[in-house]
Amino acid sequence: MKIITEPIPKDTVLKEHNSFFHTMIKAVVDIEKRIVALDAELHADLEAFLLQQDSKQEDLWGINLYLEKTKADWIEYTAMVNIRPSMNSRDMEIQDEGIRKKICDIIYTLIV
Repeated sequence: MKIITEPIPKDTVLKEHNSFFHTMIKAVVDIEKRIVALDAELHADLEAFLLQQDSKQEDLWGINLYLEKTKADWIEYTAMVNIRPSMNSRDMEIQDEGIRKKICDIIYTLIV
């Protein structure tokens, strides 16, 4: 698992932080701290890793990255950790467009 806090080349992510699925990289984004944890078998592991780094549960959202696709298709906003009825998120897919935009901005800033 790796936490990305500064811009990193896409090719580096693909080579060094793609240990499990090869065409897809699981990631959890902290939309408040503007950081990303990636490279684990489960989104829940990444979520726990960020919680240990003092992230807040309500700021964490799971995504899947497909960095070999065109940039517009890099992000899939789906993960089990996104099911949070207490935050009106009852689906694996993030429905809130504001949260999706924040995630997109963070990913495009940190993976170059």
